[in-house]
Amino acid sequence: MPEDPTEFWRSPLGRETEFGYLLESSLIPHNLNPEVVLNNENSSVLRVLRRELKQAERFLFSVAFVTPRALALLKQELVDFDGTGTIVTSDYLGFNTPGVFKELKALEKIGVSARIHKSAAFHAKGYIFHRPDRSIALFGSANLTESALVANLEWNIKVSGLPQSNLSRQLEALEIEQLQNSLDLSSDWIEEYAARPRPTTVWKAREAPPSNETTPPLALEPHFTPNAMQREALAAIEKMRSKGARRVLVISATGTGKTALAAFHVGLVDPPRFLFIVHREQILDRAIEEFRTILGLDDKDVGKLAGGTKESGKRFVFATIQSLSQPDVLNHVRPDEFAYVVVDESHHIGAPTYRRVMDHLTPEFTIGLTATPERSDESDVFELFDYNVAYEIRLQAALEADMLAPFHYYGIADVEFEDGTTTDDATSVERLTSRLRAEHIVKNLELYGQVGTPPKGLIFCSRVEEARELSSQLNELTLHGRPLKTVALSGMDSVESRLEIVTQLDRGEIDYILTVDIFNEGVDIPSVNQVVMLRQTKSAIVFVQQLGRGLRKHSVKEYTVVIDFIGNYANNYLIPIALFGDHSQDKESLRRRLIEAEERGVLANISSIRFDKIAQKRVLDSVAVTKLNSAALLKPAIEAMRSRLGRTPRLMDFAESDSTDPVVLATSYRHFPELLRRTLKLENSITSRQGKSLDFLGNEVLAAKRPAEAEILLQLLGGTPVSLLDLETAIADPEQESDRSLTLSALRTLTFEFLTEAEGTRYGDPLVREDAGGMYRLSDEFREAIATSQDFANEVNDLLWTALSVIPRKYGGSAPFAIGRQYSRKDASRLLRWRSNMQGTIFGYKVDSATKTCPIFITYHKADDVIASTQYEDELLDTRTLTWFTRSRRTLESAEVKAIVNNAVTIDVFAKKDDSDGTDFFYLGRARADQHFQTDMLDKDGKPIPVVRVTLRFDEPIPQGIFDYFQPTITE
Repeated sequence: MPEDPTEFWRSPLGRETEFGYLLESSLIPHNLNPEVVLNNENSSVLRVLRRELKQAERFLFSVAFVTPRALALLKQELVDFDGTGTIVTSDYLGFNTPGVFKELKALEKIGVSARIHKSAAFHAKGYIFHRPDRSIALFGSANLTESALVANLEWNIKVSGLPQSNLSRQLEALEIEQLQNSLDLSSDWIEEYAARPRPTTVWKAREAPPSNETTPPLALEPHFTPNAMQREALAAIEKMRSKGARRVLVISATGTGKTALAAFHVGLVDPPRFLFIVHREQILDRAIEEFRTILGLDDKDVGKLAGGTKESGKRFVFATIQSLSQPDVLNHVRPDEFAYVVVDESHHIGAPTYRRVMDHLTPEFTIGLTATPERSDESDVFELFDYNVAYEIRLQAALEADMLAPFHYYGIADVEFEDGTTTDDATSVERLTSRLRAEHIVKNLELYGQVGTPPKGLIFCSRVEEARELSSQLNELTLHGRPLKTVALSGMDSVESRLEIVTQLDRGEIDYILTVDIFNEGVDIPSVNQVVMLRQTKSAIVFVQQLGRGLRKHSVKEYTVVIDFIGNYANNYLIPIALFGDHSQDKESLRRRLIEAEERGVLANISSIRFDKIAQKRVLDSVAVTKLNSAALLKPAIEAMRSRLGRTPRLMDFAESDSTDPVVLATSYRHFPELLRRTLKLENSITSRQGKSLDFLGNEVLAAKRPAEAEILLQLLGGTPVSLLDLETAIADPEQESDRSLTLSALRTLTFEFLTEAEGTRYGDPLVREDAGGMYRLSDEFREAIATSQDFANEVNDLLWTALSVIPRKYGGSAPFAIGRQYSRKDASRLLRWRSNMQGTIFGYKVDSATKTCPIFITYHKADDVIASTQYEDELLDTRTLTWFTRSRRTLESAEVKAIVNNAVTIDVFAKKDDSDGTDFFYLGRARADQHFQTDMLDKDGKPIPVVRVTLRFDEPIPQGIFDYFQPTITE
């Protein structure tokens, strides 16, 4: 400590000490202060471990208990870690399984060693990290288990010290003690541990969450109890049936028990005759067994209609569509012979065989079961079930309900060939099946796959030739020291051959089945614990189907590993759409999902999604360059919504279903009716002038990112002029005082005063005018158009009510900006209530003296042709601190600089990675200027020119995922 105490308190360490222990409000980089780490919405032990692993050069974990799923959550960080790492654990209480010790042993391949502590009562829970400039320790209650990392109520404290501090010396002494009192984890020790008698622990089964619906009593006595989803679905189906519905559709993710649900409902209805229709015989046998098990059916009551078996006279008949649709079979079935029909995988119902059967039968009630009703073919599943969707549970909801096995998805870069290229849309079969790629695949199967559990995997390839040749190549290699055993299957193989190979996989006689598309649906292999994607994603539906092959729960697996080899494919943008179920077609939404997955670390039920750096860039690049709002990409979503509703969809339909973003739909082709004309060939009566008004409403009201414009228009639609005071009162938040500046700002948009001259020309006449008496009314042209055209009036109301539905959900309350959302320079002009759109003059930042505001826009990676005098080195130092440079040729005496460094203006900071991300920037938060000094930068001729460097401190920490997205050392 310096002799002069004042000098110490001015130093970084002194200021950290002040913030951490004396005065929280100190405006300093928060790098060394103590931090309480809890598992909640904004924090988790996992986030801290991931963050520190990314920046450490050495680490030691000392934890009594470890689980494979916890290691899976940290796998990408451990793979990327380029230093010395040690994990010390124990055999205390026999908690750790032999499998987890095998997983720990395998980490040696990536430079992380594992050790067994000698203590008989080892109960440590500590994590130590060393960077060049500090040591960090996390101590508390969290073991290295998935629940402790993200879910359990844990209390932990993170502390930091400089290398010369007493804390660092104590941590180093603790590390030495740990190493001296522990032994290397050896294969012999693991074998000896596995041979020990295992302690038996009885876990109390979690009770199913209570349902809001009461389950009707079953007429047939079931042998099992419906789960929570099934209870809700049964009640929903009965509700529709009681109202007279004869056909209903149940949409339920793969693995959530659709067949069992049908069995429970059949038990409830107790029909005199029942028919179950499937499209593959192997599904039929499983369905028969499930019905027998659940309802205790007698063999004499169960008949099979498939292949050479013709038992159509039984009470419960299970038939393949191939057999049932044969004319000589169907003609012997009376139309009313079966009172109750179930159509499994009912998205196939548009096929001629299904249509023939469905047109012939007249049951009292029919249920369709499907995981994917939105098909790429022309069949309309919803129409065939009278648009009656009784119940729906998709992948995310099923994971949250703990109905599926958790999964850990790893998106990793596909092989790099000798010439520096990788796989893409044009890669030849020879390259796809080369020894180099086969070795790359095996290397990553060893890195990311489970070690303690033998693999039972499905590998999806792009072509039959690829599957066959690659299987041969893989069979010449070893996995974890054992010869690999794989088999290729295709549609050309007989059903008997497929069933035999599936049985061999289930028994562990082979490790992987390589296939193209035959396992997308209709095959149930619950023991599958690995799904490997070796082909580009061409369909989000197919991706989810293939992912679902590994998500059925099974007693022999804790979780499923999904390894996606990502090349330079144009369709990589489909990966986040499929993983997150995000069909918004909104680039901001997809980027946010990827960032949030990194930030939170886990999805529902402790599943996780991680990308290596190269793969993540390939996905983000694809999102950046793909025109997601093209008619070609929007058409399937619009057609699916029309199929679901049985009518032409409105914007509000998309808002209520949380599917395609209404803003994208309303702004892609001038206006929504024009998009419907392009995609569905629906002509409309919208005139050119009306089209300009709809263009304005979509781009300046629905896309305004505040509801004020929409609220004012709805007030004025009555036709009576309204005063400024009444408008101000009408749009005010009931819990806050009215805001005249907001009202005036919104009115400037509606009167076109805010717009540029080019925008005014594009949109035609203003929608709102101010009378001489200070009253506001709709323009004569706009009011007349609404009065004389019901179609136009409907479109206007749809836009306005959609805006009031979408904007508050997406952008929150009264604050101008929401952290983590994206905004353009024009958005900033509007939301900061500037008199006009100044997007063309903001450039990097702009001080507005009238509103005393200053938005700052940062592009992290500027284009190569940007001149030297604007190549600023803005940098996020931590989640609260940004180093920022003013424009060149500015000094501390410049008026705009004085306003900023003296905090005479509010500062809002926005950032994007590079210009390919478009015009929108992520909002990082509101900041204050702290330190500043004048310096120089070089112009294009190498001459120094003045610039001011400012340290900005954010009022709230930037979300960790967004910080990682922008920090170069992490994301590049």
